[in-house]
Amino acid sequence: MNTFMLGLIGYLLIINLLSYSLMGIDKRRARRKAWRIPEKRLWFISIIGGAFGSMVAMNAYKHKTMHRTFKYGLPILCVIQICFLLYLF
Repeated sequence: MNTFMLGLIGYLLIINLLSYSLMGIDKRRARRKAWRIPEKRLWFISIIGGAFGSMVAMNAYKHKTMHRTFKYGLPILCVIQICFLLYLF
């Protein structure tokens, strides 16, 4: 495995852990009625590679499940990202 692939795998692990964490933090803040993480930021992290982490967190925390854009958009984005990875490998 070359350096590019190892770097890509490392990047995807970090970005998906970040997206998972941000969804959990936002859920906790929603319960406390505290300052929230903007949806634009959650989407940005998902678009740059964190869709899988966001989707897992959405289901684990039951967060944003009533928002159609998240409910249907994240799985579609996740499939697109997985297809792109399969193409690269």
